[in-house]
Formats: sequence, structure tokens, C-alpha cells
Amino acid sequence: MRTPLPNDPARRALLACALATGATLALSGAALALTGAEASRLIDQVVGDINRVINSGRSEAQMLPEFERIFARYADVPIIARSALGVAARSASAAQMRAFSEAFQGYISRKYGRRLREFIGGELIVREVRPVRDFYEVRTTAALRGQAPFEVVFLVSDRSGRNLFFNIFIEGVNMLATERTEIGALLDQRRGNLDALIADLRRMG
Repeated sequence: MRTPLPNDPARRALLACALATGATLALSGAALALTGAEASRLIDQVVGDINRVINSGRSEAQMLPEFERIFARYADVPIIARSALGVAARSASAAQMRAFSEAFQGYISRKYGRRLREFIGGELIVREVRPVRDFYEVRTTAALRGQAPFEVVFLVSDRSGRNLFFNIFIEGVNMLATERTEIGALLDQRRGNLDALIADLRRMG
């Protein structure tokens, strides 16, 4: 199965963060309702939607809200946000986690959406879909102009009641593990003040 893939020869990792980011999660052992075909189809839809926005001819200001809608539609944002926040999520209130998830969603979408117009002309090929515990790995090959193909692995689950992806690996690199490091550093700079981080994330990216 082949899906058009945005192309940026200089930054492979940016694609993963733009589409969605996640850290390794301990999921429950429930029986799979999600199928491999559904997991594969989800990834095709993600990349297809991003390409449609990129090729729409809209301005950056018009594109950024569209990228955020794509992230909200296909990614398990609450799980991803909790993973990005790390240990600090344990002491956060429910209201703080909702606010952080919302701010993180906008932050990620703006941060990587500004570069997505450069991702044009590549191809994403789904090679293998396999069950792992109660989620699926969708293993793909990214074929970009001017560089060797490389592996992109999406982790897809229906844990939240919808088919969503919660993690991406680029050549073995866990992409939101990187984001978790960055969010942790931002929180440290604010001396652990989560409310201050939330307020700043709403303006960052």
C-alpha cells in the first residue's frame, strides 16, 4: 500500500513529530478489537490529510489550524500529552491535565506545522502490520527524494474507544521520548510550575 509522503531531506525526524508523537506506554491486556487493516488505513489517512493541506495553496496561518485538527483527529492526544509530561503528570490535577493536553496539542501542531510545507514529493509504503499485545505496529518505509529509504513505525490502538496512533519511531528513535525531554526541560526552567508551562505552551511553537 502506498501513500504520498511529504518530503524534507534535511529532517527525517520532523515528520514523526508532526504527525503525532508518543512515548512507550504500558497498555492493558484487553483483547484486540482493532484490526490490522484498520490500523494500516489510519496511517494512510493521516498522511493523505497532511498532504492535502500542504498542497492546498493556503497561507501558513491558514494551514496551522488544519494541522492541529489532523493531530486531534488521528492521535490519542490525552495519552500522548500525559506521556510527554512524564512524572509531573502524576501530581497534576484533572483540570491541569486537560489544560496541558490542549496546550500541548496546539504547541506540537504549530511547532512542526510550520515546516510541513517542505515535506513534498515522497512516498510512504506500508510493509507490515502486526499485533503487539493490545495494539498494532504499522511498519512502513519512507522513500524520499535524494536519500536512502528509512523505516517509520506507527503504534496504533483503540484503547480510547477510537482507532488512534499513540507513538511513532523513526529508524528506531522514539519521537515523543525526545519531546518528553524537551517538555521536562521547559518545566524545570519554570521550577516545576505546571500552570506556567501550560500558559507558555499556548504561545510557543
